Amino acid sequence: MTKAELLELVKNGENSGVEFKAGPIDNRALAKELVAFANLAGGYVLLGVEDDGSIAGFTRKNLEEWVMNTCRDKIRPELIPYFQLIRDVEPGKDIAVVYVDRGWGVHHLWHNNHRTYYIRVGSQSRETSPEELERLFQQRGVFRLETRAVIGTTLDDFDRRRLRDYFVRIRQQEVPADEDRDGWKKLLVNTEIMTQENNSIEPAASVAGLLLFGKNPKRFLPQSGIDAVAYPGREKDYNSIERAYLQGAITPLLGTEGMVESGLVEEAIYFVRRNTKVEAYLENGARRKERRDYPEEAVREAVVNALVHRDYLLSGTNIELSIYSDRLEIVSPGRLPNGITPERMKTGCRSARNQLLKDIMRDYGYLEHMGMGIPRKIIKGMLEHNRTEPDLVEEGELFILRLQKGEKT
Repeated sequence: MTKAELLELVKNGENSGVEFKAGPIDNRALAKELVAFANLAGGYVLLGVEDDGSIAGFTRKNLEEWVMNTCRDKIRPELIPYFQLIRDVEPGKDIAVVYVDRGWGVHHLWHNNHRTYYIRVGSQSRETSPEELERLFQQRGVFRLETRAVIGTTLDDFDRRRLRDYFVRIRQQEVPADEDRDGWKKLLVNTEIMTQENNSIEPAASVAGLLLFGKNPKRFLPQSGIDAVAYPGREKDYNSIERAYLQGAITPLLGTEGMVESGLVEEAIYFVRRNTKVEAYLENGARRKERRDYPEEAVREAVVNALVHRDYLLSGTNIELSIYSDRLEIVSPGRLPNGITPERMKTGCRSARNQLLKDIMRDYGYLEHMGMGIPRKIIKGMLEHNRTEPDLVEEGELFILRLQKGEKT
């Protein structure tokens, strides 16, 4: 880092990636800031800068050794920071730059045989709430929420018809007889559709299992549905065209003659069909064809992605499907997982928050095996449909996918 780059950081003040420290500072205080940065997206601690941005300088002896020992002794898992001393930022005043990347694991401060987890929130480093800590562990892949037990559920909370359809038709394997409860439990535990935690006597439905095959997932997982609204104009309005809460198992039930009961994906598609138009036109001036406001394959891919990749730890929020006069939006709760960004999604970069959900939906044919649904079905589909490219936006704890109805002007 050059002196000019340092002064630019100082000029912009403290934020989610920059912290100022001056005066006497103990190793615990430094470790707290570095832990918070590593648990978010990385960041800089500038030693020798006052909170107001004035240059105070930092004069501790053996400063680099002290910083490295702090990261080794006070942080678990240990961090190895980038360290740089920039001399004479102002005459006789040196600044130490300490930088850490986003951690691969979840880091904590280790002090007096006690661990404390911190995360960066704006310009402050604060202790995590239990919910934030669970999300951190999930984002880092330390545990899989989707395979955790849904307390209070039993084998009877599954739609056995859907399970049989999945194993027999999709996986082409034999299943136990209906009365063989132990056989069914064994099969479902082995496939992670049920789980047996903490040496419990009876297995319970896993989160993914209940979402996919549950009789009534909303009873145990209120965040399992889709809030669907069609508005007459370009903004949210109390006077909607239609409002619906879509709920039920994600997977459909098929019979010999086709669809017996739709799944959550189909319910979302039916809602979009009801609240969008079909335009008739002549191809090459002779052949009559029809075109919907949005290509159905792109809408389906967007709905499936929201259901498969949303953060089910955010229990107070549903997926939102909103149709406006000029666009369609799908809002999925949760940050993008494992370092994925909107730009990386456009190139087909793959990472799953809920791998079991992804695998089973792929078994049904909802997802491409190459993981190229967004570039191939959504982006390419919209460009061919009306020459617009979808907006992929990460906004706080939400991911928004926006399809334009017509060409942008």
